[in-house]
Amino acid sequence: MARIKNTIWNRDKYKINGLVLVLVCYFLYQSLFPQFPDAWETQAVGAFEITPMPYDLDPPYLHDGTYTKDFLLLFSKGQVNKIRQAYLNIGTEPLPLETLQMGDAGILHGSQHGQEVHAIAPEVLTAEHKAWLTIENWQGQQKVISWKLPNALFQPSN
Repeated sequence: MARIKNTIWNRDKYKINGLVLVLVCYFLYQSLFPQFPDAWETQAVGAFEITPMPYDLDPPYLHDGTYTKDFLLLFSKGQVNKIRQAYLNIGTEPLPLETLQMGDAGILHGSQHGQEVHAIAPEVLTAEHKAWLTIENWQGQQKVISWKLPNALFQPSN
């Protein structure tokens, strides 16, 4: 018969395995019930009614060399297939379409149920910044709309 040495691992391996299983259940429960911030006000632009919703209240993060903030845009009116291209950026003014087309940051993608976007943003959000949505249809017409940023997105100054 083999003798097992009385080590920490041999004494507590069942407790550690049980803890790992409990943590998996906890994180699964958290992922089933995510908490999102409130959606912003719905605004109409052209044939569309759009409601933006940030995924979190964290500051913008660095993504492929560009600071971005993640949003979900819900289209309650209008057909998304009528949009040729649409971009979302955060700043004091909307970026020109020619500048936005140079990269893939800020472009809306998804389905008619919701469009996800990594909005181009400055490193620090302030009160003079707005969220700007630029939409171009298949006829080349551009429409721009903006939303004021809620106070919860601003970082406290040190």
